[in-house]
Amino acid sequence: MAFRSPKPLDIEGLMDYAAKALSIRGYTISELKTRLKKRAARAEDVETVLGRLKEANLVNDRRFAGSFAEWRRESQGLGKTRVLRDLMARRVAPAVAKQAVDAAFEGVDETAMIEAFLKRKYRGKDLGALLQKQKELASAFRKLRGAGFSTGNSIRVLKRYAAEAERLEEMEEDSEG
Repeated sequence: MAFRSPKPLDIEGLMDYAAKALSIRGYTISELKTRLKKRAARAEDVETVLGRLKEANLVNDRRFAGSFAEWRRESQGLGKTRVLRDLMARRVAPAVAKQAVDAAFEGVDETAMIEAFLKRKYRGKDLGALLQKQKELASAFRKLRGAGFSTGNSIRVLKRYAAEAERLEEMEEDSEG
């Protein structure tokens, strides 16, 4: 059976299509525009539909960016750089993305986020002992950087875990000797 592309939609069809898409998940204006262009019978209808959606406050990049940044920080425990990069990938204007990320991360303790991230990623493992191995330490650092945490805070937290393991080993040697 041959694949048939869906029939092109008029303004009302595009409005229905956009409403269904937005009911499933949030879209940036740019993402929605791309989707609508693929389905529109006439290119100029896309701008009309987007105008109506903006007027009804159904699409708003500032609101989208704010809730996206909050969600990525709270639910996924990701760092500022990663959230900013993800918003830019979703085609949010750079200034809007930066403003949303700055607001979402205002007053947040990145060190505490890094520690929570490591505990989640290495659940059930002795991080101090694990991070004594150069290969594991490098891997943990790459994971932290990929998750969007700053280099300085990532190194500080990893050093603290490695130092704790060294102190435990020293205490163990002292008790044996």
